[in-house]
Amino acid sequence: MNRSPADLDLSSLERRLQGEKPGLRSQLKMVPDPRPGDKTYQEAGDTCLRAAVLVLIYPRDDGFSLVLTRRTSRVAHHQAQISFAGGQIDKGESPVEAALREAAEELNIAPGEVRVLGELTPLYIPPSNYCIYPVVVVAERRPDFRPSPYEVAEVIEVPLAHLLDTKNIKREKWPLRGMNVTVPFYFFKGHKIWGATAMVLAELLDLLN
Repeated sequence: MNRSPADLDLSSLERRLQGEKPGLRSQLKMVPDPRPGDKTYQEAGDTCLRAAVLVLIYPRDDGFSLVLTRRTSRVAHHQAQISFAGGQIDKGESPVEAALREAAEELNIAPGEVRVLGELTPLYIPPSNYCIYPVVVVAERRPDFRPSPYEVAEVIEVPLAHLLDTKNIKREKWPLRGMNVTVPFYFFKGHKIWGATAMVLAELLDLLN
């Protein structure tokens, strides 16, 4: 059963986002084994490409949900994978500005209809050499999602209660990088939410518990 809106303390989440966060300790719960590398975003430094993603929480039905997208096969990176709306941080942009801009382009989410709660711990992705900066925002009502046909193949709205239920975490052996890799993922309506997206979710969910 989904949580009711009253069960999610957004003020508490906002305070936790401003304080010390679990970071890598949470992220590693959903990392493939063996890991594709052990470098952190601090160690990657200026050598990595920088991207921001929008972690949008909003009320839906009798609880809170967040929105993910299945990317099309036409985008430059992570084709057909499930991810948050987001993209590269342009010169002079902050992660918040980039995440809001990309979400507006991909899903028609107007910056004025969300409130920024804070940022999760950045995450370095060795295969793509990206440092991902997750920005957590909340909306008072479900946005009118209008996906970009070039970037978004499917809009996926996942109840937070579903993600918080550990029985929805699965593990499978997949052939990746020329070897058999144990991949943890959140399973939702046939979708396997894994990789960087799952690692970002793991920290968010730990802050909500």
